[in-house]
Amino acid sequence: MTTGEQATTTYAALLRGINVGGNKKVPMAELRTLLEGLGYDAVRTYLQSGNAVFATGRGDEESLAGEIAEAIERHFGFTVDVIVRDHAQLRAIRDNCPFPAAELEGKQLHVTYCSTPVDESRFAHIDRAAHLPEEFRLGDRALYLYAPDGLGRSKLAEQLAKPRFAKGLIATTRNWNTVVKLVELTGDETPGK
Repeated sequence: MTTGEQATTTYAALLRGINVGGNKKVPMAELRTLLEGLGYDAVRTYLQSGNAVFATGRGDEESLAGEIAEAIERHFGFTVDVIVRDHAQLRAIRDNCPFPAAELEGKQLHVTYCSTPVDESRFAHIDRAAHLPEEFRLGDRALYLYAPDGLGRSKLAEQLAKPRFAKGLIATTRNWNTVVKLVELTGDETPGK
Protein backbone atom coordinates (compact mmCIF):
# COMPACT_ATOMS: atom_id res chain seq x y z
CA MET A 1 0.00 0.00 0.00
CA THR A 2 1.13 3.49 -0.66
CA THR A 3 1.23 6.16 1.98
CA GLY A 4 -0.82 9.30 1.77
CA GLU A 5 -4.02 10.83 2.99
CA GLN A 6 -6.27 8.38 1.17
CA ALA A 7 -6.14 4.76 2.30
CA THR A 8 -5.45 2.23 -0.40
CA THR A 9 -6.96 -1.18 -0.84
CA THR A 10 -5.30 -4.12 -2.56
CA TYR A 11 -7.39 -5.91 -5.17
CA ALA A 12 -7.14 -8.80 -7.59
CA ALA A 13 -8.48 -8.38 -11.11
CA LEU A 14 -9.63 -11.67 -12.60
CA LEU A 15 -9.85 -11.59 -16.38
CA ARG A 16 -12.11 -14.12 -18.07
CA GLY A 17 -11.11 -16.13 -21.12
CA ILE A 18 -7.75 -14.62 -22.06
CA ASN A 19 -4.67 -16.45 -23.36
CA VAL A 20 -6.75 -19.56 -24.06
CA GLY A 21 -6.27 -21.02 -27.52
CA GLY A 22 -5.49 -18.42 -30.15
CA ASN A 23 -7.98 -15.82 -29.01
CA LYS A 24 -7.71 -12.78 -26.79
CA LYS A 25 -3.98 -12.73 -26.16
CA VAL A 26 -3.10 -10.39 -23.31
CA PRO A 27 0.61 -10.50 -22.47
CA MET A 28 1.05 -10.02 -18.73
CA ALA A 29 3.76 -7.38 -19.16
CA GLU A 30 1.35 -5.28 -21.25
CA LEU A 31 -1.41 -5.82 -18.70
CA ARG A 32 0.87 -4.58 -15.91
CA THR A 33 1.75 -1.48 -17.95
CA LEU A 34 -1.92 -0.88 -18.71
CA LEU A 35 -2.90 -1.09 -15.04
CA GLU A 36 -0.04 1.20 -14.03
CA GLY A 37 -1.28 3.64 -16.67
CA LEU A 38 -4.64 3.70 -14.90
CA GLY A 39 -2.81 5.00 -11.82
CA TYR A 40 -2.79 1.75 -9.84
CA ASP A 41 0.12 1.00 -7.51
CA ALA A 42 2.03 -2.21 -6.69
CA VAL A 43 0.84 -3.92 -9.88
CA ARG A 44 1.76 -7.59 -10.23
CA THR A 45 0.45 -10.45 -12.34
CA TYR A 46 0.21 -14.13 -11.55
CA LEU A 47 0.39 -16.83 -14.22
CA GLN A 48 -0.65 -16.16 -17.81
CA SER A 49 -4.38 -16.68 -17.27
CA GLY A 50 -5.37 -13.17 -16.29
CA ASN A 51 -4.72 -12.60 -12.62
CA ALA A 52 -3.48 -9.14 -11.67
CA VAL A 53 -3.00 -7.60 -8.25
CA PHE A 54 -2.94 -3.85 -7.66
CA ALA A 55 -3.55 -1.20 -5.02
CA THR A 56 -5.62 1.95 -5.30
CA GLY A 57 -7.40 4.42 -3.07
CA ARG A 58 -10.29 5.11 -5.41
CA GLY A 59 -13.32 3.27 -6.68
CA ASP A 60 -14.95 0.02 -5.65
CA GLU A 61 -14.90 -3.50 -7.07
CA GLU A 62 -17.53 -2.84 -9.71
CA SER A 63 -16.22 0.53 -10.94
CA LEU A 64 -12.64 -0.77 -11.03
CA ALA A 65 -13.71 -3.83 -13.05
CA GLY A 66 -15.43 -1.53 -15.54
CA GLU A 67 -12.42 0.76 -15.77
CA ILE A 68 -10.07 -2.17 -16.42
CA ALA A 69 -12.40 -3.76 -18.99
CA GLU A 70 -12.67 -0.44 -20.88
CA ALA A 71 -8.89 0.03 -20.85
CA ILE A 72 -8.34 -3.50 -22.17
CA GLU A 73 -10.82 -2.95 -24.99
CA ARG A 74 -9.18 0.35 -25.96
CA HIS A 75 -5.66 -1.11 -25.85
CA PHE A 76 -6.17 -4.63 -27.26
CA GLY A 77 -9.28 -4.09 -29.41
CA PHE A 78 -11.46 -6.79 -27.87
CA THR A 79 -13.70 -7.10 -24.85
CA VAL A 80 -12.74 -9.05 -21.77
CA ASP A 81 -14.97 -9.66 -18.77
CA VAL A 82 -13.29 -8.57 -15.53
CA ILE A 83 -14.13 -9.29 -11.91
CA VAL A 84 -12.35 -7.34 -9.16
CA ARG A 85 -12.23 -8.55 -5.56
CA ASP A 86 -10.47 -7.05 -2.56
CA HIS A 87 -8.30 -8.99 -0.14
CA ALA A 88 -11.06 -9.39 2.45
CA GLN A 89 -13.43 -10.96 -0.09
CA LEU A 90 -10.74 -13.25 -1.49
CA ARG A 91 -9.80 -14.37 2.03
CA ALA A 92 -13.46 -14.98 2.94
CA ILE A 93 -13.90 -17.17 -0.13
CA ARG A 94 -10.82 -19.17 0.83
CA ASP A 95 -11.76 -19.42 4.49
CA ASN A 96 -15.39 -20.38 3.85
CA CYS A 97 -14.66 -23.25 1.48
CA PRO A 98 -17.24 -25.98 2.15
CA PHE A 99 -14.86 -28.71 1.00
CA PRO A 100 -11.78 -30.04 2.85
CA ALA A 101 -9.31 -27.99 0.79
CA ALA A 102 -6.27 -29.01 2.83
CA GLU A 103 -6.92 -32.66 1.94
CA LEU A 104 -7.35 -32.09 -1.80
CA GLU A 105 -5.03 -31.38 -4.71
CA GLY A 106 -5.33 -27.91 -6.23
CA LYS A 107 -6.63 -29.33 -9.51
CA GLN A 108 -9.53 -31.03 -7.70
CA LEU A 109 -11.05 -27.88 -6.21
CA HIS A 110 -12.10 -24.78 -8.11
CA VAL A 111 -13.84 -21.51 -7.37
CA THR A 112 -15.95 -19.70 -9.91
CA TYR A 113 -16.00 -16.02 -8.96
CA CYS A 114 -19.31 -14.42 -9.93
CA SER A 115 -20.05 -10.76 -10.53
CA THR A 116 -23.29 -10.95 -8.56
CA PRO A 117 -24.75 -13.28 -5.92
CA VAL A 118 -26.12 -16.55 -7.24
CA ASP A 119 -28.75 -18.71 -5.61
CA GLU A 120 -29.71 -22.36 -5.79
CA SER A 121 -32.67 -21.73 -8.12
CA ARG A 122 -30.25 -20.99 -10.97
CA PHE A 123 -29.03 -24.60 -10.79
CA ALA A 124 -32.31 -26.38 -9.93
CA HIS A 125 -32.30 -28.34 -13.20
CA ILE A 126 -28.95 -30.01 -12.55
CA ASP A 127 -29.24 -33.59 -11.29
CA ARG A 128 -26.56 -33.38 -8.63
CA ALA A 129 -26.74 -37.08 -7.70
CA ALA A 130 -25.99 -38.06 -11.31
CA HIS A 131 -22.63 -36.26 -11.10
CA LEU A 132 -21.35 -37.66 -7.81
CA PRO A 133 -18.63 -37.75 -6.56
CA GLU A 134 -18.39 -34.33 -8.22
CA GLU A 135 -20.17 -31.63 -6.24
CA PHE A 136 -20.70 -27.89 -6.16
CA ARG A 137 -21.74 -25.53 -3.42
CA LEU A 138 -22.51 -21.83 -3.43
CA GLY A 139 -20.77 -19.13 -1.46
CA ASP A 140 -20.79 -15.33 -1.45
CA ARG A 141 -20.58 -14.44 -5.15
CA ALA A 142 -18.74 -17.71 -5.62
CA LEU A 143 -19.36 -21.29 -6.67
CA TYR A 144 -17.09 -24.00 -5.25
CA LEU A 145 -16.60 -27.07 -7.44
CA TYR A 146 -15.10 -30.35 -6.30
CA ALA A 147 -13.97 -32.29 -9.38
CA PRO A 148 -11.78 -35.22 -8.26
CA ASP A 149 -10.52 -35.94 -11.80
CA GLY A 150 -9.83 -32.29 -12.60
CA LEU A 151 -11.79 -29.60 -14.41
CA GLY A 152 -11.00 -30.85 -17.92
CA ARG A 153 -12.74 -34.18 -17.27
CA SER A 154 -15.59 -32.83 -15.18
CA LYS A 155 -19.09 -33.47 -16.55
CA LEU A 156 -20.51 -31.27 -13.79
CA ALA A 157 -18.25 -28.37 -14.81
CA GLU A 158 -19.51 -28.85 -18.37
CA GLN A 159 -23.10 -28.49 -17.11
CA LEU A 160 -22.27 -25.46 -14.97
CA ALA A 161 -20.61 -23.72 -17.94
CA LYS A 162 -23.80 -23.75 -20.02
CA PRO A 163 -24.97 -20.24 -20.93
CA ARG A 164 -28.32 -20.55 -19.15
CA PHE A 165 -26.56 -20.87 -15.79
CA ALA A 166 -24.32 -17.86 -16.39
CA LYS A 167 -27.05 -15.64 -17.85
CA GLY A 168 -26.79 -12.10 -16.57
CA LEU A 169 -23.50 -12.48 -14.75
CA ILE A 170 -19.78 -12.56 -15.31
CA ALA A 171 -18.14 -15.72 -14.04
CA THR A 172 -14.52 -16.86 -14.15
CA THR A 173 -12.97 -19.95 -12.58
CA ARG A 174 -9.66 -20.49 -10.80
CA ASN A 175 -8.16 -23.65 -9.32
CA TRP A 176 -7.56 -23.82 -5.59
CA ASN A 177 -3.83 -23.11 -5.86
CA THR A 178 -4.64 -19.81 -7.56
CA VAL A 179 -7.39 -19.03 -5.03
CA VAL A 180 -4.86 -19.37 -2.21
CA LYS A 181 -2.14 -17.46 -4.08
CA LEU A 182 -4.44 -14.50 -4.75
CA VAL A 183 -5.15 -14.23 -1.03
CA GLU A 184 -1.40 -14.17 -0.37
CA LEU A 185 -0.69 -11.63 -3.12
CA THR A 186 -3.40 -9.20 -2.03
CA GLY A 187 -2.51 -9.37 1.66
CA ASP A 188 0.52 -9.75 3.80
CA GLU A 189 -0.25 -13.37 4.52
CA THR A 190 2.22 -16.15 4.24
CA PRO A 191 1.32 -19.67 3.12
CA GLY A 192 -0.46 -21.66 5.77
CA LYS A 193 -2.22 -18.73 7.40
